[in-house]
Amino acid sequence: MAIDPTPVQLDVISQAFRLLSSPVRLHLVVLAAEGERDVTSLAQAAGVTLTTASQHLSKMRLAGLVSARREGRHLYYVVDDPHVLTIVRQMFEHIAPDGTLAPDPPGPLG
Repeated sequence: MAIDPTPVQLDVISQAFRLLSSPVRLHLVVLAAEGERDVTSLAQAAGVTLTTASQHLSKMRLAGLVSARREGRHLYYVVDDPHVLTIVRQMFEHIAPDGTLAPDPPGPLG
């Protein structure tokens, strides 16, 4: 597959990867990919303050990495973009829990 990226594509994609390069943001994305959660629940699960989680989620929402819906005074976040889900899932499949590269899956011949 030949790709001929435009300068705009390169800029937007690099910004998305820059946002995901923060361990806290990546953790919040992983948690929100499991299903819709409120900011308090996400902050507790990620081990960060409510303010920190809210700031990170706001930036990622503006970039389209997470989406949010308001219910009363609460915001509920979720990752529902299949492209974002695929990228994050593939990176975790690529990196083993100990931080090493995971072995490649067997090829079509075994």
